[in-house]
Amino acid sequence: MNPIMRFLHFWYDFVVGDDWTVAVGVVIALVVTALFAGAGIAAWWLLPLAVVLLLGLSLRKASRSGA
Repeated sequence: MNPIMRFLHFWYDFVVGDDWTVAVGVVIALVVTALFAGAGIAAWWLLPLAVVLLLGLSLRKASRSGA
């Protein structure tokens, strides 16, 4: 595997990891936070809320699968 592919594979594993739904959820939360902030709405609360919800969903999914 060439160095560029190893580099891209590392970043994919680092960002996505075992659960791609958490990575997508974080990206969506970042986009919505940016849109709120751009509209002048206080959006500081959105990312912590998203992290708590995504963590809960990920733990629920892992506990059901027996992982």
